[in-house]
Amino acid sequence: MNELKRTPLYEEHLVAKAKLIDFGGWEMPVQYAGVIDEHHTVRTKAGLFDVSHMGEIDVRGEEALAFVQMLITNDVSKLEDGKILYSPMCYPNGGIVDDLLVYRYNSQHFFIVVNASNADKDYAWITEQAKRFNVIAENLSEQYAQLALQGPLAETVLQRITNYNLSQIKYYSFAHGEIDGVSCLISRTGYTGEDGFEIYVAPEYGRQLWRKILEIGANDGVKPIGLGARDTLRFEARLPLYGNELGAEITPLEAGLGIFVKLDKADFIGKEVLLAQKEQGIPRKLVGLEMIDRGIARSHYPLQKDGQEIGFITSGSFSPTLNKNIALGLIRADLDILGEILDVMIRGKAVKAKIIPSLFYKCDKQGGHSAKESGAMSEKISAK
Repeated sequence: MNELKRTPLYEEHLVAKAKLIDFGGWEMPVQYAGVIDEHHTVRTKAGLFDVSHMGEIDVRGEEALAFVQMLITNDVSKLEDGKILYSPMCYPNGGIVDDLLVYRYNSQHFFIVVNASNADKDYAWITEQAKRFNVIAENLSEQYAQLALQGPLAETVLQRITNYNLSQIKYYSFAHGEIDGVSCLISRTGYTGEDGFEIYVAPEYGRQLWRKILEIGANDGVKPIGLGARDTLRFEARLPLYGNELGAEITPLEAGLGIFVKLDKADFIGKEVLLAQKEQGIPRKLVGLEMIDRGIARSHYPLQKDGQEIGFITSGSFSPTLNKNIALGLIRADLDILGEILDVMIRGKAVKAKIIPSLFYKCDKQGGHSAKESGAMSEKISAK
């Protein structure tokens, strides 16, 4: 049995008496005070996440722009220096290798952030594709600790200990500055549907920043947040999770990510299949569901209509914000009708659910300059 990997903040999680679990081979905190309490902390104040398990891949070279453009479905040619782009990365059959963030330094230097459970697989895929280009791809994952401060008070709290004017960092942009005297890469990104920042720092400074942010944010109610609340927060905001809404057998068009698939750009991996799927009609769609009967629809539970299987649940949970049980399901596209009643098969029993709009939560707080913008990505994803 392989030993679980630990982030540079592992000792801090022990101090905070976190409940630790195996998450994609990492020993990570699933909760501290409790998932619902932590969820509301992020929605109303600000919460601090350890996301050091994420993968970071550096791409440099004369053909870096052309390489990344071929690698992903989105159009990186329109990305400005200092900006960030979200995109799926596909196999030739249109299935999703991963979804990722591309940070552009310049046309010859990009920084790619990938999901933790896919980091090794993604790096192998990227280096294999890079053989056709004059570029060097380097896995820098072990060179970073990553913290995420998310919530309406994130800017107010973080500004107290940084020399950089955070209001100058627009949504999906990044900059370099010092936090508590430590050099960091700071991006206005996150995975909660709230305004906030992700901070990349050398591993040896991770614990220092973790302690400092919790210390200076204590009076504002800032708390450490585990993976449990991270999942309910991203789920409410309709942000996809690899292995649930995304996978090798699901195309980005089926996952509702069509706005991030630029079929009018030059060739990219998977384009031919995705173009054909678009022209012939997308066979499956992600829909939002509200449970009518009692029960929680868990990932991969079958979905039926009139006794016939028509899809499956990708994510399901109790929503702390809405105070109801909701889910996302991948179903036959012709059944994507608001108000339609479906059966979720929970341990062989049919439990009723109703199709509803899939953007369950949209940030509308006015606290930070980009708080309103922070719902933009999830709103785009939910658009049909």
